[in-house]
Amino acid sequence: MPELKRLHADHAPPVLAFELANRAYFAASVPDRGDDFFDQFADRYNALLAEQEAGICAFHLLVADDGSVLGRFNLVDIEDQTAELGYRVAQHVAGRGVATANVRELCWRAAARYGLRTLRAATARQNVASQKVLTKAGFAPLRPADPAHLAGKPGTWYQRDLVLQPYSPILPGPAEGQ
Repeated sequence: MPELKRLHADHAPPVLAFELANRAYFAASVPDRGDDFFDQFADRYNALLAEQEAGICAFHLLVADDGSVLGRFNLVDIEDQTAELGYRVAQHVAGRGVATANVRELCWRAAARYGLRTLRAATARQNVASQKVLTKAGFAPLRPADPAHLAGKPGTWYQRDLVLQPYSPILPGPAEGQ
């Protein structure tokens, strides 16, 4: 069964394989990472690990039983109990609730493990699938997003306030140790 895991150094090869295999699929709805991303992958990957170690970001992978990456779910720019959420899933699992389930899981982790109270995510107007994921995961439209943040495309910021209370839809959480 796929498992959401915190990014570590050993994940580099399957992350690169995931990004390469899904590059054209991702580029249809989000800005392409560009050739430099792949040419300098090792350096960029090490920079991500350093940001995570510094507490600026928290990166997670949805890892299949065979070790392949099915998705990336990230909390970036963590500051003042707030972070920006970013995610992407492999084309072959898209449309099956994988993104929604793991965004919900990351909301739980954001509150329970990282002490966050608010998550925000921006999506382009044309990215209807992402808008549905965010809405199903409890995010609400907040305000227009600056097109510069979305590679020149108009879009919307979504926000979810996180509250750990017994009636909260983000509880119960997973077993510890994940």
